[in-house]
Amino acid sequence: MPVDPTTPMPEVPAGTRTAAAAVRGLLRLPPRAKRALAGPAVHRDGNELDLDAHLLLRITKALPKQAPEPVRLRRQARRMAAIGAGRRAPVRVEDITVAGAAGPLRARLYDPGATDTLLVYFHGGGWVIGDLDTHDALCRTVAHTARIRMVAVDYRLAPEHPYPAAVDDAVAAFRDIVARAGEFGVAAERVAVGGDSAGGHLAAVLCQRTRGGPAPLLQLLIYPPTDLTGKAESRTTFAEGFALTSTDIDFFDRCFLPPDLDRTRPDVSPLYAETTAGLPRAVVITAGFDPLRDEGEAYAARLRADGVPVTARRFDGYMHGFVNNALAFGPAVGEIAAMLADALAATPGSPADSDPDGARRQIATS
Repeated sequence: MPVDPTTPMPEVPAGTRTAAAAVRGLLRLPPRAKRALAGPAVHRDGNELDLDAHLLLRITKALPKQAPEPVRLRRQARRMAAIGAGRRAPVRVEDITVAGAAGPLRARLYDPGATDTLLVYFHGGGWVIGDLDTHDALCRTVAHTARIRMVAVDYRLAPEHPYPAAVDDAVAAFRDIVARAGEFGVAAERVAVGGDSAGGHLAAVLCQRTRGGPAPLLQLLIYPPTDLTGKAESRTTFAEGFALTSTDIDFFDRCFLPPDLDRTRPDVSPLYAETTAGLPRAVVITAGFDPLRDEGEAYAARLRADGVPVTARRFDGYMHGFVNNALAFGPAVGEIAAMLADALAATPGSPADSDPDGARRQIATS
């Protein structure tokens, strides 16, 4: 299917264009002016907070604080995502439906043109917020840069649908998309999964659940929560002041997890799996100023120790949620998409993998 740059964009909340222009103007200021606005450099755990991240954090902290409430937070998430979306990449987009565990789910197909692989993507948002529109710009960029079709899945959210609804939806949607792979122009064995934050958790759990097949080709995990017991040291180090706080995490956990649930179950905390051997190749992304940093990196280390090929990358100066702000962090999103493309090229059965001249780009499995 050809690329169609005229594909309609998601509805933009009122005032978004003005706010985006203001943010864009601030980000274009010279470093000295940004530093004056942001304040003294912030250092924590051997890292310095990126200047643009620091500036955006100061802006966010100046906004009025309200008690967390799912409907309001969802509305706010859509607005913030629209402000940070930047220029959306030109890919063909189509709203579709896929099977969920309890009925059809909204989904969105992103098609950059000729490609042999599809990525099933689960958005972040603490299993409580986020939707197809909050992650539309990100999906367009990844599909366009990595030259991969994507299907973003709008799984059921808590607290209306607590655990395991989102997990069950993710598994059901993946299996439905694999069964319909020909409809999407790819082979069933060329379907990968990915997600950011809560969506990364869903992708990781899905890979463990589908060991008996059909299994994903690859897993893209962007700052995934993998230990929901909350024991990771970074959850204390970055508990306050850096985009995602301990208060936020506690609220999302209360909405998503039943109070009597054993959080050490691998179906809840994938880091506690008896083994991760045989799971799909992984690309694991973390942020230096993120309370979820350590458990994401621990999961990457666990996969690697069990023989799973892993490409890991920490963006030292960034905070949780950076992939949703292309205005400030667009180059990083492009880098993640390129890493995904390299990892896919190294999977068995890819055109590059079978190239007798060795045309496949090499990836670093750190």
